[in-house]
Amino acid sequence: MAVDILYFAWVRQKVGKGAERVTLPPDTTDIAGLIAHLAALSPGHAEAFAHAKQIRAAVNQDFVTPAHPVKDGDEVAFFPPVTGG
Repeated sequence: MAVDILYFAWVRQKVGKGAERVTLPPDTTDIAGLIAHLAALSPGHAEAFAHAKQIRAAVNQDFVTPAHPVKDGDEVAFFPPVTGG
């Protein structure tokens, strides 16, 4: 299963990129699992997701909770609770 990840604001700065396509292990089935997987990818990812409760998620442009399922081909965006424009 692969998903497209978008990062915004300070999450983007810590990860070091604005987007990436990630292939997930079979046991990653929800946003919480995705965050855990991403946090293990690199030191920048680990720093970005160190305080996961401070990060909002959207799947296919709809806000979701950590228990929301992730499916093949989803677009998942991560950003702080308040983003300026």
